[in-house]
Amino acid sequence: MIYSMTAYARKEVKADWGSAVWEIRSVNQRYLETYFRLPEQFRGLEPVLREKFRKRLARGKVECHLRFEANPAAKGELNINETLAKQVIGAAQQIMTLTGEESRLNPFQVMQWPGVMETPEQDMDSINTQLLEAFENTLSDFIEARGREGSNMRSLIEQRLTTITDEVVKVRARMPEIIEWQRERLQSKFEDAKIELDPSRTEQELILLAQKSDVAEELDRLDSHVKETLNILNKGGAVGRRLDFMMQEFNRESNTLASKSISTDITASGVELKVLIEQMREQIQNIE
Repeated sequence: MIYSMTAYARKEVKADWGSAVWEIRSVNQRYLETYFRLPEQFRGLEPVLREKFRKRLARGKVECHLRFEANPAAKGELNINETLAKQVIGAAQQIMTLTGEESRLNPFQVMQWPGVMETPEQDMDSINTQLLEAFENTLSDFIEARGREGSNMRSLIEQRLTTITDEVVKVRARMPEIIEWQRERLQSKFEDAKIELDPSRTEQELILLAQKSDVAEELDRLDSHVKETLNILNKGGAVGRRLDFMMQEFNRESNTLASKSISTDITASGVELKVLIEQMREQIQNIE
């Protein structure tokens, strides 16, 4: 299977500790580049996530975003650190004795002292485990989306390859007729100019002209490029760079074919080939 570099996936996970949403999106890029937007308490996950991307992706500019909302009720009931509270109250009473000022101690002031009121710490290891599991599911969905888009691109490329083969067959079938037309045209020019050439000399001129306009080699190479491109598509995987190279080879042959053209039909086929090649190239720019 071939994969597109453009895709999007989203996955939400809910638990007692709250909720989280993973989002992964990517666009085409020459190499693999990963960017993360994570809440501060989950920054430690970034190296793990980066390695997971590296193992399963080859190319693309990938953005990964985590939104996290903690459940306030998950922190449990408030607990009083009685030992610390007594120390705070005792210290406050000593201060009042030393200053000679007797006043009623406000209990809310004691509660605000750091550490007097405690809440159970959330189990971050458990939360991280669940988040990573959700990330794996999101990444799998993301890769499946890349695969579906890649299959669509493959179908479009195969359609263009079929049309290229049709154009090659058309040009090859027309070549004998074009060569004969070329021969008659050259002889007619000689007759109009009242030039009498030795038959062997005329034949030599015709052979030279035929050699200059012979496109058999270009047609054979186009057929070969079609087969090789299909082989690459069947192989699958990260084939974007190889396909891009094949488009350069296609372009080279179509340019040569157009430059040798001595017929409007061949010129039209050359133009059609260029259009088809450019359409394939646009698709291939997004293939991993």
